[in-house]
Amino acid sequence: MLHRLSLRVLPQLSLAVTEPDIRMRKRIVMFVVGLVAFAAYRVGKLLLPLSDPLILLVFTGVVAAVMSGTSYAVGRRLPMGSLLSAESPRRWVWLLGWTGAVYGMQLALLVLSLLQLGVNYDFLAHPDGPAMMAVIISSTAVSRDAVEIGHLRWRESQGSSFLTFPDGGSLRGLVFRDGRAVLQWALAGFTVCAAGAWLLGAFPAGGTSALLHVLLATLLGGSVALCAYLGGLQAPGSWWDRWRQSRWLELAKFWWWPGLAFAATYFLVLYGFLEFIVQGGDRSAAQFALMAGLTGGLMAVYCYYLGARRSFEDRIHSTVPSSMLRCPFITGLLGKQGGGRAAGPPDSVALPESRHPVVMERVQ
Repeated sequence: MLHRLSLRVLPQLSLAVTEPDIRMRKRIVMFVVGLVAFAAYRVGKLLLPLSDPLILLVFTGVVAAVMSGTSYAVGRRLPMGSLLSAESPRRWVWLLGWTGAVYGMQLALLVLSLLQLGVNYDFLAHPDGPAMMAVIISSTAVSRDAVEIGHLRWRESQGSSFLTFPDGGSLRGLVFRDGRAVLQWALAGFTVCAAGAWLLGAFPAGGTSALLHVLLATLLGGSVALCAYLGGLQAPGSWWDRWRQSRWLELAKFWWWPGLAFAATYFLVLYGFLEFIVQGGDRSAAQFALMAGLTGGLMAVYCYYLGARRSFEDRIHSTVPSSMLRCPFITGLLGKQGGGRAAGPPDSVALPESRHPVVMERVQ
């Protein structure tokens, strides 16, 4: 779900995919995709045993991949025949495989977990309703993101350039350039969340309650995410210094979204995988601790990366003329140099001291 975080946290991407014309296009596509996904579920139910969670998950991934490709074509504003040759095979693997099939399956597990824990609507006992909602909701969410990504590529074809593209390439560059800091934050996030879940497991009254573990992992994961984001910002001092210098309202916004929201999402996806795919009865304290630890580690890595990219883009936009940023060659070169904390404009360029706001106002 890194692409979703990038599309909403990084200002350059967020402003591009929330323009009025693309917002209307997204609403239409999501409505049509929802109808198509419903029809696909009805047909699939006749041909496949969708009451089996593994088969449902694979079916959802296939439908989501198809919806991702067609929705991307809408955002890219090219017919499918021309689109196939316009993108590289690697881009198609990422788009259909990762942001399509894998992302759709993750969202399906999220839906099933929410229905079971939130309203006691268990897929294993009543498969039809949860299965239908999992297919429809995951497909519409995947199509929304595919339209936005396609719109970014269309903007690039019209001469716009983006310092970060949400395909994970910049994250890989950050890991290579600043792997030690990334590993430290990952271990810190894993340890904090896993230890909290383990301590909760020591209490007989609530140690086996899945809902309590969801709440704890959400709170700890969201807090770790905020600290990691501040740690990724390239500003003088430590993350604690940036914490004290930031406004409380800005801190609260990031802590709420994406911090709490995505921490709960990742934990529920992991819980859904164990509950509906692995199964095996009641969850143990060790399993809850592992799920919480993985949630905290992932949130720490992703938000550290978001902080580094946000800081890098702020520095570039404050020192490089906009006319140069419109050149794809210059933007591509800067994007490659911006994978780590040490990256930035050339040393000969004086960097003014600037306050890094925690997060821009979230645009729906």
